[in-house]
Amino acid sequence: MTAATTLTTAEAAPPPAAPGARRTVRTTGLLVGLALLAVAVLASISVGAKQIPLDQVWHGLFQATGTENDHIVRGLRLPRTAIGVAVGAALGLAGAVMQTLTRNPLADPGLLGVNAGASAAVVTSISLLGVTSFTGYLWFAFAGAGVAAVAVNALGGSRAATPVRLALAGTAVNAALFGYVNGLQLWDLSALETMRHWSIGTLAGRRGDLLLPALPFLVAGALLALALARPLNAMALGDDTARSLGAHLGRTRVLSIVAITLLCGAATAVCGPIGFIGLMIPHAVRAFCGPDTRWLFPYCAVFAPVLLLGSDIVGRVLVPPYEIEVGVVTAFLGGLLFIQLVRRRKVAHL
Repeated sequence: MTAATTLTTAEAAPPPAAPGARRTVRTTGLLVGLALLAVAVLASISVGAKQIPLDQVWHGLFQATGTENDHIVRGLRLPRTAIGVAVGAALGLAGAVMQTLTRNPLADPGLLGVNAGASAAVVTSISLLGVTSFTGYLWFAFAGAGVAAVAVNALGGSRAATPVRLALAGTAVNAALFGYVNGLQLWDLSALETMRHWSIGTLAGRRGDLLLPALPFLVAGALLALALARPLNAMALGDDTARSLGAHLGRTRVLSIVAITLLCGAATAVCGPIGFIGLMIPHAVRAFCGPDTRWLFPYCAVFAPVLLLGSDIVGRVLVPPYEIEVGVVTAFLGGLLFIQLVRRRKVAHL
């Protein structure tokens, strides 16, 4: 081989710095997401029916002396914000896992009936079984989420499921379960009074002691989802390709459903069914991190709380002195995105 040929071959090869440059862009995007999350946390603590300056927020967090602002910051808004971060990360991760596992761009814990299953189980435990403690109905939320996930997957055709079939199955299961929930609440007025705000999906009035029992399950579900990033990456290429790469398909599917159940069950038990977070965030962040789940999952865990806290802030300030529940705000935003996704020919023809 001549020197000229060697030079030409070297010039034609892709630059070796390209993967590093891509990694730098992804890392920068993740750092930007963490900065936005910090801003959202500060805004969530300071913005509301009563505006609290940042210096008073700092005083309430670290130098509380029992003033009214200290009570608002530490007793009301800090737990609400912490729950928003944890629940937002859980729903974003669950949506990303569902979309990757099913290769379905319309997958979402709310759209595919997982949140509705958890809601139906919780309302049943409170109204019919007399469960009153959060730790008591937390287990019912897990069971309902798992049963609903399996039912929708079976109705949609399991391995032969398409995005449209899964969306239709999820819509049917959602309608049936929420009809059951509404009927049970009307039949039992005490349950209606207890669940009327929770069933919409809300961060308002959520106490810090609700998060503590659910936190181990949220952490376990998040760690399991992150650990499944590599095998789910292989499964996204198709079952045959995944087998050739050494992925264990059955085990990965089962563990993915376990992760989704832990994340959605705990999140729904704490805040009620908050939809569309898991649909919107994976679509939004793929433009920056690409389809690689090793980056997609951390991106979703960071940016989903930003969206949830931002939606909660919008609900607080839109019609003062009243609040719009965060589940209503995310449903409005998610509905617009869902319509846009369905209108795309490449989705509609799957």
